[in-house]
Amino acid sequence: MASTNDLKNGMVLNIEGQLWAVIEFQHVKPGKGPAFVRTKLKNVESGKTVDRTFNAGTKVETANVDKRTMQYLYNDGTSFVFMDIQSYEQLEVAPEIVGDASSFMLENQEAIVATNDGRVLYVELPASVELLVTYTEPGLQGDRSTGGTKPATLETGATVNVPLFITTGEKIKVDTRDSSYLGRVSQ
Repeated sequence: MASTNDLKNGMVLNIEGQLWAVIEFQHVKPGKGPAFVRTKLKNVESGKTVDRTFNAGTKVETANVDKRTMQYLYNDGTSFVFMDIQSYEQLEVAPEIVGDASSFMLENQEAIVATNDGRVLYVELPASVELLVTYTEPGLQGDRSTGGTKPATLETGATVNVPLFITTGEKIKVDTRDSSYLGRVSQ
């Protein structure tokens, strides 16, 4: 248990059996009436964001979320298998929990796996990854290096929009949060 006066960004609260991460908080002391804490909370499992106000000093239940760096090993067809890089313990994660992150995961890549009481909550990839372009249409005569994009298929099977000058076989950097092209990787 913690008090609403102890809230910090990133803290995970257990409210009515659901886990909520504190995105932002603000202590408010109006001229009249008691102080309160205005928060923005994000549901850890569904991603839904809500605004919630607590009276200052109210007790809230905190949840113990264990974030560990793990290595992605393989997909066995029904789940993704990760290995803890300290204990070598393997963990199977359902595809629904991995979600869109699977579009950018390569075997032996590291990711952060968050768990609560043995239950996997989410998988967090690095902000950007370097992937090989396995197929893209060639740029046409008259195409310039600025403006215009075309779809490119990456080695993971994901498709992202890249500038016209990118060719098949090049390595590019991709933002894992919004699937955007960040630049070429010099070899």
